[in-house]
Amino acid sequence: MHGTISPKGEVTVPSEVLERFGLVPGTPVSFEVREEGILLRKDDNPKVHPVDKVWATLPFERPVDQILDEMRGPRPRNA
Repeated sequence: MHGTISPKGEVTVPSEVLERFGLVPGTPVSFEVREEGILLRKDDNPKVHPVDKVWATLPFERPVDQILDEMRGPRPRNA
């Protein structure tokens, strides 16, 4: 099987490979440089910052601006 590299450095992975290994957009991968070439591997344990894991996961009943105004006080109005 073959793929191509775009002018932006993006790689086209054959659909057979995507399906076989469950690769979908956003799947983390790692590259390992070896003497005989490069190994592309699905990264099941990416080093993700803990904050990134929970970012935008809290459900809010009200708009965030309203909550912040209650915590900090109202924002100055532009005249």
